[in-house]
Amino acid sequence: MALRLVSDFDLRKDVLPWLRSQRAASAAAGARGGGPGVLENNYESLRILNVERNENIIYTYKDDKGNVFFGLYDCRTRQNEHLYTFEKDLHVVSCSVNSERTLLAASLVHFTKEGRKNELQPGSKCLTLLVEIHPVNNVKVLKAVDSYIWVQFLYPHVESHPLAENHLLLISEEKYIEKFHIQVIQEDGNRVVLKDSGHLPRERVAEDFVWAQWDMSEQRLYYVDLKMSRSVLKCIQFSADGKFNLMFEAPLDITLSDSGFKLVNFGCDDLQDQKNLSKHLTLCVFTNHTGTLCVCYSPKFDSWGKITYTVFYFHKDYYVAVYLPGHFFHLLNIQHPDLICHSLFLTGNNEVVDMLPHSPLQSLSGSLVLDLCSGKLYRAVLNQSYLLQFLWNTQLDCEKMAVLHCVLSCGRDPQFLEAKLIQWISENVSACHSFDLIQEFIIASSYWSIYPETSNMDKLLPYSSVFAWDTEIPGIALVTEEIPLPFMKVHSFKGYWEKLNSNLEYVKYSKPRLLYDNSMIRKEWHSLISEEKTGRRRSMVYMRNIRENAMKVISNLEARNLEPRLTPLFQEEDNHQRLLMGLMVSELKDHLLRHLQGIEKKKIEQMVLDYVSKLLDLICQILETSWRKHHLHPQLLHCSRRASAAEFTVFHLMTRILEATRTLFLPLPPGFHTLHTMLGVHCLPLHNLLHYFDNGVLLLTETAVTRLMKDLDNSEKNEKLKFSIIVRLPPLIGQKICRLWDHPMSSNIISRNHVRVLLLNYKKQPRSSMIDKSPGSVEFLPLNYFIEILADIESSNRALLAFEGHDNVDAKFVEEAALKHTTMLLGL
Repeated sequence: MALRLVSDFDLRKDVLPWLRSQRAASAAAGARGGGPGVLENNYESLRILNVERNENIIYTYKDDKGNVFFGLYDCRTRQNEHLYTFEKDLHVVSCSVNSERTLLAASLVHFTKEGRKNELQPGSKCLTLLVEIHPVNNVKVLKAVDSYIWVQFLYPHVESHPLAENHLLLISEEKYIEKFHIQVIQEDGNRVVLKDSGHLPRERVAEDFVWAQWDMSEQRLYYVDLKMSRSVLKCIQFSADGKFNLMFEAPLDITLSDSGFKLVNFGCDDLQDQKNLSKHLTLCVFTNHTGTLCVCYSPKFDSWGKITYTVFYFHKDYYVAVYLPGHFFHLLNIQHPDLICHSLFLTGNNEVVDMLPHSPLQSLSGSLVLDLCSGKLYRAVLNQSYLLQFLWNTQLDCEKMAVLHCVLSCGRDPQFLEAKLIQWISENVSACHSFDLIQEFIIASSYWSIYPETSNMDKLLPYSSVFAWDTEIPGIALVTEEIPLPFMKVHSFKGYWEKLNSNLEYVKYSKPRLLYDNSMIRKEWHSLISEEKTGRRRSMVYMRNIRENAMKVISNLEARNLEPRLTPLFQEEDNHQRLLMGLMVSELKDHLLRHLQGIEKKKIEQMVLDYVSKLLDLICQILETSWRKHHLHPQLLHCSRRASAAEFTVFHLMTRILEATRTLFLPLPPGFHTLHTMLGVHCLPLHNLLHYFDNGVLLLTETAVTRLMKDLDNSEKNEKLKFSIIVRLPPLIGQKICRLWDHPMSSNIISRNHVRVLLLNYKKQPRSSMIDKSPGSVEFLPLNYFIEILADIESSNRALLAFEGHDNVDAKFVEEAALKHTTMLLGL
């Protein structure tokens, strides 16, 4: 299943054996505060009461006499501990223990056998007690009221030494929260008692709320109150000294009833009827250490066929799992909520839905999940092996996209997962119709490789190749709306609140979108290529900087990959790709320097080098995987044999890679075009090959053409190929290549080009009307005159041409080539 629940605690396995081992001491349990009583058939009374910040679990059960036993399971030491026993038949509403395990707070109700409430004190039905338990000593009544009370000790973030003061929250069904200040002192060694049990200072924390949630891990209180019939979410942060501050207020576009009352994560209370999901709204806040804050809300629903829920993103990061037992499992990518295709929606009789518990699950801080029905505490983790298996089997493009991003963003072994994804891509390169699979993998993997370096990277670097998703996702109807950002009241807090405030401020001032787009260097790159062809040059400093950037990328890439590559890449200069690399490094570095404040320039430069290197490395890995799978070798560059089926497959893959990178205007590894062209010569018929040349799919690099001229013989078929290639080459490269081909056709081309150069700047000089016939002259007078002119020009310009690096061509050779060409034209 995509979400794997790893059991951290199980009442039946971790508590019952210990309770059974205590039976020998059960006779002593009759005394107040003694050990566990006789445990015969009361297993069903065993239940979890609370999970504290340090993940200690408080549980309770009743013995055969109805006595209420409180125990604690330490998840770190895997040991149980008896806390306290009440010698009355009471129902526990709520319970909490302080971090030193010296004080126990409990809220209890007394029921008769007929189920009617038996008042503990006049006018009260719920009694809230504070008990000294180290050792068992005094009991103080905090509340005796006619409404339910929930209790929760605050846990300071600093636990290195015992605190002189404890802080206890009391949450009343009457819609208010109080905080008690409890001072303790040590007597007679380790005996901890209340300093002034007669007077415990208290203060009002919140009131008039309809919903509240406790974040034990970060000591935060979220609650919703109604202002002018409008739901407003508020958050209070408690500090280590017990002080608290209202951190933000945010309006929510949801409907909450003033008559309702709902608590989340204030212990594990079965009085709130958690089984009847359809009759109660669900509201839950999720946070993350990186500054995430989102709110999930599901109103009451009448039909199981149509269920609506809303997720408010105040800031986004990673995933939220939404699960309705037996109906659906949704893995929402709240890092990128603008793309619904990045979320995984599994509904109906899906294997994932069937394998998860079919009982209500309570989400605790972090990734902890509590199943109250079974008494199990789980740690939720993504199942990477299942996700990869799911990727191979699913037919929907939206699910392929979602799983691809999920694996890349949450993987614990990036290199292993990338290798598995590349294997899948090489075998399914044409499997997706809604997006380009290679594009998405290259962009997403490069993004996630650099994302941990700094926050707000999702606003600066592209994380997907698609900008919108228009394809329908079965069973899902989505409406996206902008919500007002919360009003933050951040003072001197560090950590989470500083990050959240920074993220929110960034969102406010980051419109329009700041995502880097490599196509912004397209014009500059084409300009550099054009200048190279015409012989013009930019400043030496500018060009040296571009080339140095490219060299740094290649060096960085080689340092990260020490194993030799099977594919013959990086074996030539490929100046055009180096220019593109260098430009990308320069532009991306400027982009990040503009928008990443407070980060050293050297770190940003290294991030850019890593990012561009990662792009190139992914392309190399895709090719390397395909070559190894099909057992190809560098010898395929020799063109004197026919292509195999494996070479056809690799050629097709390289064509898809070229399409993907060309659309995004990304650089390719030097040597890619040469290798692609050599495979194309192997695999394509001549007319298709020339079509690929003319449409820019295959590029005629000097290295590739040189190999073709040397490796191919002068058969009729190869002559056509060579001539077709030569006439498509730029003039400067064409002249060099013609000298490699020992063939009359190349001689003809050489002579014609030479004559064209000679006559380009020819100025007519007065000549004698009589033409002297040299020994080598022919009877065709126009040709004699033309040869004489060429000989004079070449003789007068020989020194200049040699100085400029031009080749000298013997006039006799030109004469023979011109005569042959004239004879052909005249049909003689």
